[in-house]
Amino acid sequence: MYTLAHVSDWHTTPLAGLDPTALLSKRFFGWLSWNVRRGKTHRPEVLRALFRDLQGERPDHVAMTGDLTNIALEQECQLAARQLRELGGPDWISLIPGNHDAYVRVPVARTWKLWADYIRSDPGEGDPAEAAGEDFLAAGTACEEAAPFPCVRIRGELALLGVCTARPTPLFMATGRVGDAQLRRLEAQLVALGERGLCRVVLVHHPVVDHHVSPRRRLSDSAALREVLERAGAELVLHGHHHRTMLEHLAGPEGPIPVVGVRSSSDVGEKEHKRAQYNIYSIERESGGDPASKGRFRIEVQVRGWDPEHERFVAEGRSTL
Repeated sequence: MYTLAHVSDWHTTPLAGLDPTALLSKRFFGWLSWNVRRGKTHRPEVLRALFRDLQGERPDHVAMTGDLTNIALEQECQLAARQLRELGGPDWISLIPGNHDAYVRVPVARTWKLWADYIRSDPGEGDPAEAAGEDFLAAGTACEEAAPFPCVRIRGELALLGVCTARPTPLFMATGRVGDAQLRRLEAQLVALGERGLCRVVLVHHPVVDHHVSPRRRLSDSAALREVLERAGAELVLHGHHHRTMLEHLAGPEGPIPVVGVRSSSDVGEKEHKRAQYNIYSIERESGGDPASKGRFRIEVQVRGWDPEHERFVAEGRSTL
């Protein structure tokens, strides 16, 4: 059995003491939102309690599906890098960026590259450019089609495929996009990893299914992503972004594919349906552990949530997907 924790949407990088010139863009409205509302909702003490709980539960691996920051400032990315190291090392944590990490066009060398060890594929997996020795996100701005996504990391019998949907968007928009080139690479990777008999877990920030997600927050090519998943197959899809518990299913070639959205990791719970939670998945092969059989996997999920009375995370339920 392999255990995988899923956390998302940390949003605990403070926005005090900024150079005013940094706000001469869409960032001003994100800064205003933080000071009026989000800073009261997303609390660092909740995130620290989640870190302690994760370190106590000690799952085999942790998947983080983006939005470490609020408006993608360099100082936020630096703090987020320290938070990642506080939680654990890159062998234990896999990361993809979210739309808040691409709030505006940002220089990769001073932002996402700080997290590169948590994103990059394992040697010999993922993007051919990395296998050829090219520097990870060496130049330009984040979210470019040339970035090495999907990233692929193998942990036990799990294959984690990190899909990037983070793109800079116009004011008041929080949409995402995978892009044709990344979709083609994803489909090829899903097929190849399926032939190896691995449990394919797709990590994506935006919801894959559009139900209950407003147009201004949706994945613009969600239909194309669903088609890839339904053709190539996957065992589990995990996302964040909506800050709510979500469960959908896609019709995969070997059976239904669970698509699970998790709440923010830091929400203090002024609204009960958004109170911080994270999930721990227990995954084992139904066929008795023979990878050559390419059998299906049994997946159980335990929900752990923030208990404001005792200021800690506690077990809140368990189910089989």
